[in-house]
Order: sequence, then structure tokens, then C-alpha cells
Amino acid sequence: MPAIETDGLTKRYGDLTALSDLSLSVERGSLFGLLGPNGSGKTTTIGLLTGQREPDAGSARVLGIDPVTNPLEVRGAVGILPEREDPPSFLTPREYLRFVGDVRDLDDIDDRIGEWAERLEFTAALDTVAADLSEGQRQRVMLAQAFVHDPELVFIDEPLVNLDPILQERVKEELRAYRAAGNTVFLSTHFVDVAADLCDRVGILDGGQLRSTRDATDLSNDALLDYFVETVDSGEVATVRGSTGSAVGTDGRPEDGSQAEATDS
Repeated sequence: MPAIETDGLTKRYGDLTALSDLSLSVERGSLFGLLGPNGSGKTTTIGLLTGQREPDAGSARVLGIDPVTNPLEVRGAVGILPEREDPPSFLTPREYLRFVGDVRDLDDIDDRIGEWAERLEFTAALDTVAADLSEGQRQRVMLAQAFVHDPELVFIDEPLVNLDPILQERVKEELRAYRAAGNTVFLSTHFVDVAADLCDRVGILDGGQLRSTRDATDLSNDALLDYFVETVDSGEVATVRGSTGSAVGTDGRPEDGSQAEATDS
């Protein structure tokens, strides 16, 4: 049984269709990436799969559980790292993670806190209130809360945001080790190089529609190093930077003058 299955999953906000007819299968023990610019529907997809939002059409199964009828069961079984969410400002990391342990009924939470604080290098900040932590330290605490209960499946929205390059590599190592142990990672990102470096397979999401799924090795092709999409409703241009570092300009061509086109498979 796949870790995640969706069939025609659709979500609307008024006249805006944030996600349209998403049909997807993610195998257990894989590291799957949802790649697309801001506003493409990545965060909406994670919200639907974790029972935080209800679809307008379609269905999903997460570890065999329906997130609409059993949202608390899904959220109890998985780890979730939302984008740009911090621990409560008035709690220390230790206090916050103990609260997470109480909610998840973990008897050995102090041992787990010590382990993850060491692995993510925030031991010295364990007893500092979150309001006084740096953005990177707060991100490490939130990563810890997603993994502290040893879930079989973790959802991560932009896992490397606010982290310095050294810690980014440490987090990548942790994600690879977690997957190597037979667990599943579902991550969203708007960086091609992150998806290519971390993932087994990638789905390209654009305007709420799944345009392509492919092996992450295909993202190293020149045609996918820069992924361009124009956000129609706002008229703004969103860019996903590839490992070349070049950005696509407003005419849909890379700013360095080279050619770029997205191909489907």
C-alpha cells in the first residue's frame, strides 16, 4: 500500500481553484518532492493530506487513513513541519517539546529532546525562550517536533528555510537517513536544486495542477534547471532557481540569455 494516494483532489477558495484534480501516489520508503513556485498549491496539498483542510472534491489516503473522516488519526500518525511556523514565543524549546511529548503521550520525551537537540545543534538554546532565538534556531526546534515521536511519514514545507549552509547539509543527512530507515518524506519546495539533491521522485505543480511527475535525476537536465511560471491572477512572475543559479526573466527566458523550457514525461 502506498504511503499517500490521492484521486482527483480539489480545493477551492471562493473563485480561486488552489488545487485541481490531483491524482498522485507516493510509495512507502521514498522521499517525494512537490516542486513549484509560491502560490502553486503546495501548502494547500499538505493541508489536505494532513486533515487540516477539507477538499471540495476527490479523496486521499495517508498511511491508509482518510484525512477527512479521521483527521486526528492522520495527524497523530505523521510528523508535520509547516512553512514559517515558530514555537510559541513564551516557551523555551524544552518546554515546547515537552508539550509535544505530552500531546503524543511519549514517556521518554526528555531523552528524545536531548537527542534531537544534539542532532540539530540547539542544545545550548534549550532553555532560552523562543522569542529570543534566531530564525534558524526556531526552525531547528520545529524540525525536532516533526520527528521527535518517530513517525513513519513526515510532511515538510520548505525544510531548509532560515538555515545556514552547514545546517542545511545536516538536515539533508537527517532526511536521507530517515528515508533509508524505511520511512517516507513528503516535502515541498520551490528550489529545483533542493528537489534534485534530496528526492527520489518529484511532482511539478503549477497553478494548482500537477504538470509532471518524474525521477529527480531528470531535474539535472538543462531543460529543467530553471522552472518558470507566470502567476496569472496577480500578474507577478515567480521563479524557481535551479542548480545553475540563473533566474528566469519576465519574458520566460533565463536572465543569462540561455534557453529554458519545461518538458513533460
